[in-house]
Amino acid sequence: MAAEPVPVCPDPSWFVHDRFGLFIHWGLYALPARHEWVRNYERISNEDYQKYFDHFDPDLYDPNVWAAAAARAGMKYFVVTTKHHDGFCLWDSQQTDYKATRTPYGRDLLAPMVQAFREQGLRTGLYHSLIDWHHPEFVIDHIHPQRDDKAFREAQAGRDQSKYAAYLHAQVRELLTNYGDVDIMWFDFSYPGPDGKGGDDWQAEGLLRMVRQLAPNIIVNNRTTIDQDLWTPEQFQPREWVTEGGQKVMWEACQTLNGSWGYHRDNTNWKSVDLLIRMLVDSVSKGGNLLLNIGPNARGEMQPEALAILSGIGEWMRLHNRSIYGCGQSDYTAPEDCRFTQNGNRLYLHSFAWPFNAIHIEGELADRIEYCQFLHDGSEIHHVVGDPHAKRHNGPDKVVTLKLPIARPRVSVPVIEIFLKD
Repeated sequence: MAAEPVPVCPDPSWFVHDRFGLFIHWGLYALPARHEWVRNYERISNEDYQKYFDHFDPDLYDPNVWAAAAARAGMKYFVVTTKHHDGFCLWDSQQTDYKATRTPYGRDLLAPMVQAFREQGLRTGLYHSLIDWHHPEFVIDHIHPQRDDKAFREAQAGRDQSKYAAYLHAQVRELLTNYGDVDIMWFDFSYPGPDGKGGDDWQAEGLLRMVRQLAPNIIVNNRTTIDQDLWTPEQFQPREWVTEGGQKVMWEACQTLNGSWGYHRDNTNWKSVDLLIRMLVDSVSKGGNLLLNIGPNARGEMQPEALAILSGIGEWMRLHNRSIYGCGQSDYTAPEDCRFTQNGNRLYLHSFAWPFNAIHIEGELADRIEYCQFLHDGSEIHHVVGDPHAKRHNGPDKVVTLKLPIARPRVSVPVIEIFLKD
């Protein structure tokens, strides 16, 4: 008899409504400040990495500042790295001493963070690495930092991956037991292959059944190799609604502010506010969410550039959030250099490139428009059905022309709210 499939979240409607979240990558890698994969890239041993543990003391950490910045940006949920691939834990895990409470800082970092974000009205998401380069039973493979150390690999040949899987399960149980209602469990990541790891190495089916037992309403991503609620394209924008087996799925693009997830002092390739807003709009227009990442520094602060970006997004969201919250993909085709999002009889046209003085919309909208306005200030936009200028130049018969001012509105992405007839 085949095993029953692992259940999925019975009602993810809040997630589809909220659309915009904050990702936080924070851990020991903030001290070297050379990317969160610094152990892998530089082949750093446990012994050489220990200095970062011994000097981890984020004395300026104030999660209330982080939570307030996220709320002002219009974010509705957050996901934080409870443990990344280096194995360091932000919380007071009873399974290990490799945790924040054993560093010079000496306190649980996760509990006050969860409290601060909840007080700002954001839902809680916990990232947890399936990988652990510090654990003594995690079998060394082709992405382990000491993979090229032949003597080390030979000395550690007796490692038992099943013992590590038991440790992984015990830590996830702690997280889902000790920190109140958790809304998202964000696992990362599987890489099946001859010298890789996949679902069997994590005992993924048992792990997911435990998660569902402890938190029946939780949203879980699919990086254990077992499909669950959420697909998570990383560092790229899908061309269309993500599908699996020909069926549309719930998805979320995870993106960085610069080129790194963790704090990287010398990475100054910051994305602009305009670009990030377009990425958010693009995701929603294709039925998805955007999870936007920050990497706080070793003293526990967000970089000034990150705070400025979140503030800029927040100013746009203050005026335009009803084109994001509760919206999704429209059945109508947007004009060139535009994106549509839709919520019932409200259609939102986002202009990525300002035209001369008109936007032409072809197709079935011609008979459905009741009224149009700029969203940022509520000022009327005149529309013409069957524009004679378009016909004169061999344009289509079914066309709506939105008459625009030549001067572009002073907002990052102008939005026209179109009220449709019932």
